[in-house]
Amino acid sequence: MASLSLKNIGKTYPGGVTAVSDFNLEIKDKEFIILVGPSGCGKSTTLRMIAGLEEITEGELYIGDRLVNDIAPKDRDIAMVFQNYALYPHMTVFGNMAFGLKLRKMPKEEIKRRVEEAGRILDISHLLDRKPKALSGGQRQRVALGRAIVRDPAVFLLDEPLSNLDAKLRAQMRTELSKLHQKLGTTFIYVTHDQTEAMTMADRIVVMKDGLIQQVDTPQHLYDLPCNSFVAGFIGSPQMNFIDSVLHKTADGGFYVEFGSEDTKRTKGVKFQIKLPASKNNKDCLEAYVDKEIVMGIRPEHIHDEEMFMTTMTDGIVKAKVEVTELMGAETYLYLNCEGHSLTARVDPSSTARAGDEIEITLDTSKIHLFDKETEKTITN
Repeated sequence: MASLSLKNIGKTYPGGVTAVSDFNLEIKDKEFIILVGPSGCGKSTTLRMIAGLEEITEGELYIGDRLVNDIAPKDRDIAMVFQNYALYPHMTVFGNMAFGLKLRKMPKEEIKRRVEEAGRILDISHLLDRKPKALSGGQRQRVALGRAIVRDPAVFLLDEPLSNLDAKLRAQMRTELSKLHQKLGTTFIYVTHDQTEAMTMADRIVVMKDGLIQQVDTPQHLYDLPCNSFVAGFIGSPQMNFIDSVLHKTADGGFYVEFGSEDTKRTKGVKFQIKLPASKNNKDCLEAYVDKEIVMGIRPEHIHDEEMFMTTMTDGIVKAKVEVTELMGAETYLYLNCEGHSLTARVDPSSTARAGDEIEITLDTSKIHLFDKETEKTITN
C-alpha cells in the first residue's frame, strides 16, 4: 500500500498550452481521493501523469518514498481502470483478467488463484468463461476492475469508470466501488465530472478549474464551507443560487443584504432586504464591503415556502413568481423569478405552488454565503 505526494506538478504541451499548474497534494495510504471539475480542467491529465502515461513537465511525484517521475508505468505499482474498459474482445473474462499477469511470467496456479479471488470479490465468478460481447455494461466494468485487482497494486487509478453506464447502474456501481475500496484497503484516486459521485464516495475531494486546484476538503466541508463561488456552484445539486446584491450596515451595527429591481419610469422597482444573523456578522470580513456590490449565495434546499418556515424565518421573506414546477416524488423544484433574479427552490412535495403563482418564500439566513464580486472568493459562509 502507498501514500502519494504531488509537489508543484505541472503539465505544458507543445505550443505552450498549460493543462495543469502548480498541483500540490498529499494523499494518505488507503485514502479514496476524487478529482472533480468540468471538462478540460486538467483532472484526467493529472491522473495520467500519476500513471506515467503523460510526462510530467515540472514538479515531483512520489509514490511512497520513491520519486517516480522517470519510472516506467509498469514499474510504478499502480493499476488504471479506463472509461471505455479496454477489454480484449477475443479473450474470455478469465483471459482478460489474467493477461497482465501472464506478461509478468507469473506461475499458472498463482494466476488462477488471483483471478478466481477477484471474481469472488466482484461477484463475476460465473462469467469467467464468457467473452466481453456477452456481458452487460456493468459486468464489463467489473471485469475491468478485476483486471486491476489481480495485480494487487499499491494504487488504483480510475478515469471516469462509470460514465458509460445508465443512471440506475451508475448509482449501484457507486456503492460497489465504495465497498471494494473498504475490502481492498488500497489507495484509490478517481476522476469524474459528476459531483454526485464525488460527494458519495470520496474521503476527500479535489475541485479543479483551468488546471488549478480550487479547494481540497471532505465532501461535507466543501458543501458547507466553499472557498469561492466556483466551488459553491459546482458542489451541490441543483446548484447554488447566486444573486447580485449590495451589503449595507444597520444602525445597531448589524448587516443586511439588499437586492431587487430598480425603480424606473416604466416599473416600480422592489428592493428586498435580508438581515444577516449574528452568526454571519463577522465585522472583520464585512466592514470592507459595506455599500458595495457583492454576490449572495443560497442553496435551493435552504429556500422554503412552507408556513412553518415563514413564521420562524421572518428575516428572509421575499416575493417571487413561479415560472416552472418539477415534482420529483420526494421533493419539488420551484423555478422562480424574484425581481429579475432566477432562483431554484427545493421544497416539500406537498407544496401547492403552481406556474404563474405569485408566492412568498423565505431564505434560511443562517445558510447564506457571501462572495466578493471581483475575486469570487468567499467573504463569509
